[in-house]
Amino acid sequence: MKELNTILLIDDDETTNYLNHRLLARLEAAPDIRVVMNGEEGLDYLEHAFAGVEGYPRPDLIFVDIKMSVMDGFEFLEEYQKFTPEQKGDTVLLMLTSSASFYDLEKLKAFPDVRKHYSKPLAEGDVREIVQEYF
Repeated sequence: MKELNTILLIDDDETTNYLNHRLLARLEAAPDIRVVMNGEEGLDYLEHAFAGVEGYPRPDLIFVDIKMSVMDGFEFLEEYQKFTPEQKGDTVLLMLTSSASFYDLEKLKAFPDVRKHYSKPLAEGDVREIVQEYF
């Protein structure tokens, strides 16, 4: 089983971030849980992480909200696709949504990096499933 060291949460909802961070920490899903507030900040973090900049550990797992201000989840995904497979490595990318609209779920199919989507906030069962399935 692959060790899970760093999780990156990309979401502009502070309450959701708090709940997800608290759940992940309580379940000891990873020793390092990072939070950024939009897709732009997420890309900036990943550029540093993929370049090996100190203080920016490469995330093993990324959760991205679909609906965000500044840069939404789909805009983030379009930019994320530009990273090379070597840069992405075996990072697991999952989407979070508060509204599982048919349109959004269909649109996600165009992004092969997205393994699955989950409703937010995360539930304990979701985290256990993710760790078991991907790590």
